[in-house]
Amino acid sequence: MKNSMKQAWILLITLGAGADLAAAAQPPDEPPSAAEAAIVDHSHFDLSRPEIHSYIEQLVTQGYDRARVTALLGAAEPQPKIIDAISRPAEKTLQWWEYRARVLTQERIDAGVQLWHDHKELLDQVALQYQVSPEYLVAVLGVETRYGRVTGRYRVVDALATLAFDYPPRASYFRKELTEFLLLAREDKFDPLSIRGSYAGAMGALQFMPSSYRKFAVSEQHSPHRDLWGDWGDIFASTANYLHQAGWQYGAPVLAEAQLPAELGMVAPEHMTLNETLGALRARGVTVASELPDETPALLLAAPQPDGNGYRVGFQNFYVITRYNNSPLYAMAVHDLAQAIEQQIAQEAAL
Repeated sequence: MKNSMKQAWILLITLGAGADLAAAAQPPDEPPSAAEAAIVDHSHFDLSRPEIHSYIEQLVTQGYDRARVTALLGAAEPQPKIIDAISRPAEKTLQWWEYRARVLTQERIDAGVQLWHDHKELLDQVALQYQVSPEYLVAVLGVETRYGRVTGRYRVVDALATLAFDYPPRASYFRKELTEFLLLAREDKFDPLSIRGSYAGAMGALQFMPSSYRKFAVSEQHSPHRDLWGDWGDIFASTANYLHQAGWQYGAPVLAEAQLPAELGMVAPEHMTLNETLGALRARGVTVASELPDETPALLLAAPQPDGNGYRVGFQNFYVITRYNNSPLYAMAVHDLAQAIEQQIAQEAAL
């Protein structure tokens, strides 16, 4: 018994769990008392829980080493604050004008302009290769992580395990992402206990979930590994690849302002789909600041202002941005930040 426990301790060290974890895992000299055994360890997951046991068994059938997976999940720590954070994201608690004010600051615009200046040749090259407008590549990074400055403080394994096993509304999704994370760690040969990200398990400057990282992250220099923390070539190329594969139309508009007749009520769309056409909207009396033809697919959006209602119409490229984040507030913020950055670049060039 002591030999098997010692082997588990050695395995934890090789997984990079750290000195504290190794010390905690080392077998005690004496067996615990009945009172000590009754104490619940809230700092780590109880691997005997049926859903966690079942998950481990599932991974084993997929070729994972049982001892390695057990040690890794045993090292993961529940994070109750994550449950609080995911239950009230800013996109669902703020009005559009409040959300916009948080994102579209002069500081963030200036930082985006500086990033463009610092990497103009590389950014233009990637934008041309993937046929995605460069201002939107910069703006996505600006909204996601303030251009790579804020990439998250939670260990990804802790975040994903917490949501996979302690957040029933989306447990199935996060268990899949936890599996994708373990696959990514194995493919890219990094320590899964060392990677930090958002409370939802998103990683790097792009805040890719593990499945998106595996599917869309690319190396601009065609290296075997992709660095979405410090390599701007990889960061720009991966952003562009994601938007390109989602159907970005180069040079096409993203949004247009709209006005609704007073008598025309609007019900917020349940899903971000292009379920209208400009012709259908115009037939209902909606005025759209666009010369696109009537057959253009469109989506009517509410954009409340401090002094009243506001409306916009999204097109194909707006829909593409919502593939990155399904919130209409997020997609509108990316658009507005992109436009502000591009405008400031143009103004500087005209001086």
